[in-house]
Amino acid sequence: MSSFSQHPDPEHVLVHLSDTHLLAGDSLLYSQIDVDTPLTHLMHRLVESGLDIDALVFTGDLADQAQEGAYHRLRELVDPWAAKLEAQVMWVMGNHDEREPFSSIMLGQEPSLEPQDRVYWAGDLRMIALDSSVPGYHHGALEPAQLEWLAQELETPARHGTLLALHHPPIPTPIDLMGLIELDDQPALARVIENTDVRAVLAGHLHYSTFSTFAGVPVSVCAASCYNIDLVGSRSKILQATTAGAAASLVHVYPDQVVFSEVPLDDMEELTSYDASYRPMIEAMSPLERREAFSNKNSDFNKAADAAQSGS
Repeated sequence: MSSFSQHPDPEHVLVHLSDTHLLAGDSLLYSQIDVDTPLTHLMHRLVESGLDIDALVFTGDLADQAQEGAYHRLRELVDPWAAKLEAQVMWVMGNHDEREPFSSIMLGQEPSLEPQDRVYWAGDLRMIALDSSVPGYHHGALEPAQLEWLAQELETPARHGTLLALHHPPIPTPIDLMGLIELDDQPALARVIENTDVRAVLAGHLHYSTFSTFAGVPVSVCAASCYNIDLVGSRSKILQATTAGAAASLVHVYPDQVVFSEVPLDDMEELTSYDASYRPMIEAMSPLERREAFSNKNSDFNKAADAAQSGS
């Protein structure tokens, strides 16, 4: 497919999701949050989009109470869609997860109490899952042995660089209460990844979408798939959760840039669209013809668009 942009096509496309917090059986979180339906709807949209997706990345808190049935429920929901997309699935531990059922059910390994760190590859792109969970606690930490392992992995650069995925994001949060369960000793992680081929950090945990930098590396925190935090909630409350804001994130990895784009999981009604049959016509135009047809405010195309938007 030809591009109308000065930028090349992305080398890799990933879908980042986080904090599904599933329960076993048909139970709903807080007796009202249905995660299955929005996730299924998203997977259907991804298939229909025709996007060439390398991986689905789930950055932790897969199960709300680490029930085996919840992990099976998530696998049964995601695996068939991943097969249709021909995308691998990258599972990452969160503070609500427990290592034994996670390792056996999500990774298909022998049950283990050890940190569940893994290296995945999407062609020449390296993706590292880092287990920031602390057994019995909700805050995050990385053991010295984990940091040593990570440093050794990063000694050899990957051709397309590395994406690091962990649950607890190594960034500040404006929700002060969340500081009680943040990642410990973040400078130690910074010392490991700075000046390496790590191109982005993917995380969850905060239950809202946000972006930052860490050790000179972009950080993208995906909103939760279940419920999210109101960042401008009432001053009479120190934490306020809402049923709105569930979203995934598309991660486009270009040769020199990584772009993060939020995709809401809420039901959406189409407002307007342009049919794919227009593409061959646009491709046949010269760059100057495209500029005049679509950028010039007085073109027939833009006049028609203005009329439709104003209802005239």
